[in-house]
Amino acid sequence: MNTPIKLAFLILCIALTATAFVVPPKRDAVSPHHQKAVDGICSVVQDKRLCSITLRNVPSDDPAVLVRYLATAAELSVKKGLKFLAGIKPKYKGNAFATTCITGCEKQLHNALDDFADFWKAAGKNLTSMAENYFTCKKKMTSIFTYHSTCLDDIYDKTLHKVVEGGIGLGKRMSGESVDVFAGMGKVFNTFNIKTKLNQKDTDTLLPPPLSFYYY
Repeated sequence: MNTPIKLAFLILCIALTATAFVVPPKRDAVSPHHQKAVDGICSVVQDKRLCSITLRNVPSDDPAVLVRYLATAAELSVKKGLKFLAGIKPKYKGNAFATTCITGCEKQLHNALDDFADFWKAAGKNLTSMAENYFTCKKKMTSIFTYHSTCLDDIYDKTLHKVVEGGIGLGKRMSGESVDVFAGMGKVFNTFNIKTKLNQKDTDTLLPPPLSFYYY
């Protein structure tokens, strides 16, 4: 291979190698419209950063989907909290107080999951059902948040309290986010120009009882 051909071949190889390693420009995963929808929901919560992070990558601008996603994240956190409690329980086998506290927390979180079952029945999949069962949705989510507080309030040992809070604290924070959203649902509806009226009457009596009603 003569020199001109070698040179051309070398230039071609360099060009191909450079092309192979070109990193495409980073794109903003969140559109302005989506960010506006997320901000509309998170404007009524205390921990706006946690809310924004939770909803940032939800592939929808529908406020009903965003509200449901927050509640779903809270429920998942409760389930992880129960798994955490089951994992640490054997470590405190010889400690009667710690065992009692952990068992009590497990009961509280199971109660929270029962209320989640009722919450989903009331919330439905759109803003119309959320509005029709607004009071019940808010009541159930508040109850879920309270179960976490009750669990932690019963633990006066600071070391154990820190351990348990580290495992179930996210569930408390996430359920607190949903409580804030339902407490501020009127403002959320105004932000999205939704004219549906929020039902302030409890529709809980119209819902079937949780499964635990039949077994405990």
